[in-house]
Parts: sequence; structure tokens; C-alpha cells
Amino acid sequence: MKTILVTGGAGFIGSNFVKMMLERHPEYKIINIDLLTYAGNLENLKGVEDSPNHVFIKGDIRDRQKMEEVFSVHDIDAVVNFAAETHVDRSIEEPEVFLTTNILGTQVLLDIAMRHWKVDPDDKYSREYRDGVRFVQVSTDEVYGALGEEGKFLETMPLLPNSPYSASKAGADLIVRSYHETYGLPVNITRCSNNYGPFQFPEKLIPLMINNCLEDRPLPVYGDGMQVRDWLHVYDHCAAVDAVLHRGIDGEVYNIGGNNERANIEIVRLIIKTLGKSEELIQHVKDRPGHDRRYAIDNTKITGQLGWEPSYTFEKGIQETIEWYLDNTGWIENIVSGEYVKYYERMYTDI
Repeated sequence: MKTILVTGGAGFIGSNFVKMMLERHPEYKIINIDLLTYAGNLENLKGVEDSPNHVFIKGDIRDRQKMEEVFSVHDIDAVVNFAAETHVDRSIEEPEVFLTTNILGTQVLLDIAMRHWKVDPDDKYSREYRDGVRFVQVSTDEVYGALGEEGKFLETMPLLPNSPYSASKAGADLIVRSYHETYGLPVNITRCSNNYGPFQFPEKLIPLMINNCLEDRPLPVYGDGMQVRDWLHVYDHCAAVDAVLHRGIDGEVYNIGGNNERANIEIVRLIIKTLGKSEELIQHVKDRPGHDRRYAIDNTKITGQLGWEPSYTFEKGIQETIEWYLDNTGWIENIVSGEYVKYYERMYTDI
């Protein structure tokens, strides 16, 4: 049985990935570690809490001793690192936690994975590793900076991050790359566009707008709302990471995009129309510092090399997402109240 460590596996993307992997690969064991900060939610894992192949551990990837114990006890074969502080607005207010978690936490994982995966763990200069091991770093297209009105991000472009969040992710990417180049560690880096779908924390654009619409509260839109993003359904993203984990070429970076460019204001108006609300709810607010104007992903490399393609059109994905939030209003209520913690405490294990 292959044992995969998924970090940040109680978050939005990580929890969807855990559930997909348990369904697609029932012979695998998933070790799921998450610190359960505000965006880590055990209710996201509903349905797999009793799976014999899923172990949840509350822990911090910056805790070297804890991570050493996890690798030793569970004999990890691969790491998929989703663990990160991710919200740009929060990074502007509290950059330190983004730098320590996203960069130093990644470096701790790399150190421990390298040592445990070496054929001769006592030879610190050895570049020989066990067959099949791999470290997959899940990153973001924001590390590339901003695009003009034309063009798309390519894996060969320089990293030009414009926020503390994207700078911390770019730093982590470079650390991962350096462990491959210096120590021969088998790695891949994925850089995705904006995700959406079920279980997304309601500070993000789409769930925030849906929730505010349902409660007839103002819909805050930065600036003119013409910031353009390439939207990727979380299920497509998870399927792409699965493809990279199993078929990725050692040391390669893969962009993951949904081929769905939309302006923020366009999405807000679509949500308003779908829910039968008034555009008078829109409230334009001062734009945030360093707000990138446009992102767009060229996913030719991953589609050509690994055979992955997005399956969701934006029209299908946004409709399903809105319906999910309409059917799961209690999920948001539980996040606010913290009631889910009491029920899911039984999932905790020390290691």
C-alpha cells in the first residue's frame, strides 16, 4: 500500500483532494495533517472520517519534531503539500505568518522527506532515493505577477510576485527547486489559477458573494471589478495534481488552468442574476494594494505531457457551486459557530 502525506488536507482544496484520492485509489493510505487554523475545517472531511485508509493528524508543518514522527511512524512514500496561508488580504496585514508557514514549513518538509527517502540515509551527499517517492509542491499562478491584456503565464516565465502571499509562495517554489537541483530530491511544482467549488472558505470571492447575496448584504467589489482571473474548478485541480503525482516528469513545473477567464464584476453579476437579487447590492470599495490586474494560464504543458484536461466549463461549474452553497447553508453556520469541532474531535490522532 502506498502512503501519501497530504498537508493542509482539511482546507478547501486539500480536503477535496483527500476525498478524490480515497475514491480513485482505494489501495492507498492517506495521512492528512492540518493545523486547523481558521480555514482548516474538519467538516470538509465529512464522509471519510471513518475510512480505515484515512488518518487525520492535527499538526503544524513548521514543527520539525512532529513531522519527523509522522514520517517515521507512517513510512511516507509521497508528499502533496497544500499547507499554506493563502488569502492575499490577510498577507498584507500579517505577512510574517505567511513567510514562516509557506517558506519555512515547506523547507522542514523537504528536509525530512529527503532524509527518510534516501537509499542510504546516513550519506547526506547521496542523490539516490527510493523508487516512486515524490514531493509535489502545490503553488499558484500569482507567483508570476500580473499580465497585460494579452498573453498567458508559461512555466518558463520569471517569478515576479506582487503581494506578501505570492512572494511567500514563490519563495517556497524556489526552495523546492533548489532541493531538486542540489540534492536530487524528486519533486514537481504545480501552479494553478483561481479555484472555486464546494467547501471554499467564505472569505473568497465566489462563496462570499453567494453568502452575502443570500443574506441581502452588500457585495464588496475591489475598484472597478475588472480584475481578470482564470477560474479552475477544484475537482479539475485535484485531478491535475493526481496526474502530476503519478506521471509528472521529475523536476518539472506544471501550470494548471481552467481556460475560463472572467472579470470579477462579471462573476458577481452572474451570482446576483442566478439568485434573483438586485445589482444595487454591489458596493465598490477601495482597491487593495498591489492588486494584480489579470492572470491567465497556459496549460499546454500538462495537457500535452500528462494527458490532463479540465472537464468543467465555467457555466457548469459556477451553477453547481451556487447550488452546493444553497444546499449547504448549515456548513457556513457551523464554521461561524465552531460547532463542527465538537463533533469531529474524534478524528484526531497524535501521530
